[in-house]
Amino acid sequence: MATVCSTMVIAEETVRVSGSTTVLPLAEAETEAFNEQQTDCAVSVTGGGTGAGITAAGEGRSDIAMASRAIKDTERSKYKENPFQQFFIGYDGICIIVSKSIYDAGVKAITKDQLMNIYAGKITNWKELNGPDAEIYAIAREDGSGTRDTFNELIMGSATAETPGVKTVSTSSAEIKTAVSGSDNAISYVGFSYAESGDVGVLEYEKVDPNVKNIKSGSYPLARHLYFYTWGQPNPCAQKFIDFVLSAMGQQIAEENGFIPI
Repeated sequence: MATVCSTMVIAEETVRVSGSTTVLPLAEAETEAFNEQQTDCAVSVTGGGTGAGITAAGEGRSDIAMASRAIKDTERSKYKENPFQQFFIGYDGICIIVSKSIYDAGVKAITKDQLMNIYAGKITNWKELNGPDAEIYAIAREDGSGTRDTFNELIMGSATAETPGVKTVSTSSAEIKTAVSGSDNAISYVGFSYAESGDVGVLEYEKVDPNVKNIKSGSYPLARHLYFYTWGQPNPCAQKFIDFVLSAMGQQIAEENGFIPI
């Protein structure tokens, strides 16, 4: 009589992470290393924007929300059954980027007033910024983006400000980077990690360079923090992943991927 042997496989617990596309490349790099070093917890990551991530966490569809801005009071009150827990995971700066042809033509710096007037539709030609005689093609992020909310609040005066100078909106930081690098007259804004390669021009803003030192010190006016949020206390596997991201190894991974560690 043949003996049938069976092996019991213990399923991993899945940690669902979603939200900010600024944080997304960091979370993906951290996830790859985390999933390789242990077998108890499996992390999966998707984008969608800060607002979408916080909503998903509040509705129980995600275990961790990635955020490029602090949570809003309206978001806290909407899901008030449990308090959101905040985890500061790194520094970032919103960088103003332009097409290389614009940068190479001499537009290497911008002021708050100039940027506000571009997005308000009052400055429409690069020659008004001592650049070439070319229409300004302004790109913005979509509603629900934490980067958009922060940009509008700091530049336009309100997170819900109208920006009639915008020609198109993009659904992710990566999409914006591709659009600006593929254009010859564009301007937009992205997180620090997306601005490091040489295929776009990164502008000095208010006479301050968006470098690591200036962002960490807060002297760069568009510096900000990046966060993870959980709705209530994180479950054990979510906590394990958060601890990994905040560990020496996790922070080294952040630095290696163009992010500014704590």
